[in-house]
Amino acid sequence: MREHLGFLKTSSAAVKVAAWIFLFFGIVGSIYIFLGKIADKSFLDGFVNLAVSIFFFFFFYIIAKIADLLIKIINEIKKE
Repeated sequence: MREHLGFLKTSSAAVKVAAWIFLFFGIVGSIYIFLGKIADKSFLDGFVNLAVSIFFFFFFYIIAKIADLLIKIINEIKKE
């Protein structure tokens, strides 16, 4: 299990970055839709885009937090 600590730390950081990127682009895309800058998109499409991006943000962030929790568990097992 100890050999996977580096992978877990790296993947946790990468998934957190991906979560923030999804949220950022989702908010920016929704703002463009709300302002009418994107043709053939309704106001409802902006809300759907925002909701989906927030969902993926929390989904990826929870996955990263689970990886952080696994790291802490492995470190606690290592101490014993």
